[in-house]
Amino acid sequence: MTNTIPAKLVIIGSGPAGYTAAIYAARAMLDPILIQGVQPGGQLTVTTDVENYPGFADVIQGPWLIEQMQKQAVHVGTKVVSDHVGKVHLARRPFRIECDSGDVYLADALVLATGAQARWLDLPSEQKFRGYGVSACATCDGFFYRGKEVLVIGGGNTAVEEALFLTNFASKVTVAHRRDSFRAERILQERLYRNPKISVLWHTVLQDIVGRDNPLKVKAALLRNVKTNEITQWPVDGIFIAIGHSPASELVAGQIEMKHSGYIKTAPHSTATSVPGVFAAGDVADDVYRQAVTAAGLGCMAALEAEKFLAAHGEAEPRVAAE
Repeated sequence: MTNTIPAKLVIIGSGPAGYTAAIYAARAMLDPILIQGVQPGGQLTVTTDVENYPGFADVIQGPWLIEQMQKQAVHVGTKVVSDHVGKVHLARRPFRIECDSGDVYLADALVLATGAQARWLDLPSEQKFRGYGVSACATCDGFFYRGKEVLVIGGGNTAVEEALFLTNFASKVTVAHRRDSFRAERILQERLYRNPKISVLWHTVLQDIVGRDNPLKVKAALLRNVKTNEITQWPVDGIFIAIGHSPASELVAGQIEMKHSGYIKTAPHSTATSVPGVFAAGDVADDVYRQAVTAAGLGCMAALEAEKFLAAHGEAEPRVAAE
């Protein structure tokens, strides 16, 4: 049976952007409904140690942090729904949001906080050691490799930026790329070549990962030369997969303006999209920083902008947001 549910504001996504938007929207008396999606909590739920989120002197766990965000959102009045959005119709307001359960939400305003996911190579060993020597975020995990040797897989901006960042911690950084030249911006390449800590393996792909089971820990990478098919075991403490990110924007493809990379395009210094009343926050729109703290900031912006939009259309009382 289909239930049709009207709402002032619907938030799709349950990472830091979604929950922060929900907190601010609830405090603005917008009665937000947050739909969690298939992976409640987003990328933080697969992040173990978090050391760079403000306010915590000790290392915290990603799943715990997102749990606290959810509790706060619920405490201030957010309705959290365990469902997955299958279709969104943005041609007219109220926006129609169809869920797998059969429920339909009619939203006067919408915040898209569906996030993005790092691309992976889909090796079984890659999945096995994720969080135990395999990572897709140098900014998140680079600190744990102080004085150690690491390997970066990729050849675009992401890979070169990750390699440069890792030199702040690692004793040696090796970049493996399947081609004989990088796709990264020239200035980034020049910085990489000038850095004495970085070496490059051309025509090389990651074939497999070698490690121990108890406790889980990466010990080496099996690297294959794509020209000779020769396989070499490369001792390493950490492996960073840096082949880019994929924004979860397919839900609104063809209905909203996007960048060529698939990230949702927003107005400068804003979360407003090309569709009035639709706002995008977090990694689905951020192809630069991709951090939990910046996602949370964008979630705050989206809620405040949604409140202003609804007030201008007579659907919310204009107010100054309280801190």
